[in-house]
Amino acid sequence: MSINVVAVDDHDVALVGIRCVLEESDECNLVGGFPNVDSLTEFLRAPDAPPVDLVLLDLRLGDESDPYMNVVRLRQCGLKVLVFSAMESPFFMRRALLADVNGMVQKSVDSAELIGAIKIAAADDTYATSDWASLIDSDPLAEAIDLTERQQEILVLYASGMTADSVARATGLKAPTVQDHLNRIRRKYVDAGRAAVTKVELYRRAQQDGYIRGPLDH
Repeated sequence: MSINVVAVDDHDVALVGIRCVLEESDECNLVGGFPNVDSLTEFLRAPDAPPVDLVLLDLRLGDESDPYMNVVRLRQCGLKVLVFSAMESPFFMRRALLADVNGMVQKSVDSAELIGAIKIAAADDTYATSDWASLIDSDPLAEAIDLTERQQEILVLYASGMTADSVARATGLKAPTVQDHLNRIRRKYVDAGRAAVTKVELYRRAQQDGYIRGPLDH
């Protein structure tokens, strides 16, 4: 039985290449290519949409969407997700690792490896290469501080340049409450041996833990 695949990639050349590879396989069938997750989900909502077994997802898309949220949305649609990307951005790779992906494949692999990865991921197994294993072993997120969703939100806003008062207005919280959250965040980092007393230090920790982008991730 053929595996129905869709690709989310905003480069036409990449979509053409994926189609050519899958057309040479008797086991895989590309049923659509989309520039972003929004267009794919709209396609899936159509009454005559074909069944989809797997999504090939590029990490860096033109709409600057978060890989983590893209994977979450696709998983909520009941889809298996295999990252197919150049993987030049550690930030995007870390974000995807936080989500429930079925593996990562570099765009430089040959056709046979891509087909093999698709078959493994479509069976809801995990396709893990040595490169991916190395990333997991060395990933700073392995030591990331456990923050609540509210603390993550406040950290991102504050570390991105907003004042505590501005964060309070943006979140609908009172200024003392925001300051209390910031103090708790700082204490968690300090207790873990990762100084985060100043705003600059908090900014660096937010980058290291994948909450905000680094200078090369734009």
